[in-house]
Amino acid sequence: MGKETKNIFFLGKGGVGKSTSSALTALHLAEKGKKVYLVSLDPAHNQSDIFEKKFSGKPVKIHKNLSISEVEIAFWVKKYLSDIQFQIKRSYSYLTAFNLENYLDIIKYSPGIEEYAMLLAYKNIQEKAKDEDYIIFDMPPTALTLKFLTLPHLSLLWLDNLLNLRNKIIEKRKIITKVKLGKKEIETDKIRNKLFQQIEEYKKLKIIFEDSDKTQLNLVMNTDKLSFSESALIVNHLAEFNISIKNIILNKYQKDFNTQEIEKRYPDCGLQLIPNSEKPLLGITALTDFLHVLKSFIEL
Repeated sequence: MGKETKNIFFLGKGGVGKSTSSALTALHLAEKGKKVYLVSLDPAHNQSDIFEKKFSGKPVKIHKNLSISEVEIAFWVKKYLSDIQFQIKRSYSYLTAFNLENYLDIIKYSPGIEEYAMLLAYKNIQEKAKDEDYIIFDMPPTALTLKFLTLPHLSLLWLDNLLNLRNKIIEKRKIITKVKLGKKEIETDKIRNKLFQQIEEYKKLKIIFEDSDKTQLNLVMNTDKLSFSESALIVNHLAEFNISIKNIILNKYQKDFNTQEIEKRYPDCGLQLIPNSEKPLLGITALTDFLHVLKSFIEL
């Protein structure tokens, strides 16, 4: 049995330092000999600036154990829309006489497209990075990240209802959709087949996001009240979906700040303190030097 790649997500309020925290973690693990793939899913990509090297959707190796890419969500939105159109045309081929293309154009304006596109990009990354020890995700600000992480759970609720509705339609029309070939029963209804397939896919994703052995969520925050407030909202919202935060990363930490409130509020989380740097954390040399200043790092 092959090794299992672990996901590490960095999330939090915009501007708290998710990109820097994820870059430091990726480099820390790479220096320890782990194979790491750092992926920016934040539309406002910062990894190119941090590592002073241009990145794109294709991974670029910047260290013997570290590759980095910046995923363009717009590309995956187009890919997702294209896949939807293909599926609808295949399932409803009898509607082509009614100029179906004109009606499909409206799909691009549907709510939730961006997070579904992110999920499509995520699945592609998982498939291509099976040999990595860790995939580290530098995530977008709160709203989009929460929708992304809870999407498998919510999609399953929706798909279960669609499947029940399809079953009722088939029952009322007295349609026989299953054909026996020997001992095997084959489902011939295209729509029900697609629903079964999607349910299985989202179940797998839901399990991955909820399993702390497969996925680790690190919440980055600063010491200001707005950051504290939004961080609490993130933790509470994810808890409703059985998704928990593993570590709190307190970025721009100053020695006179009392961490007791954080430790009391998040007793089950590890705490990593990242102090203000005297010089900009830009370039692999500056990041490596800063890691030596930190001396210790949270368990990943």
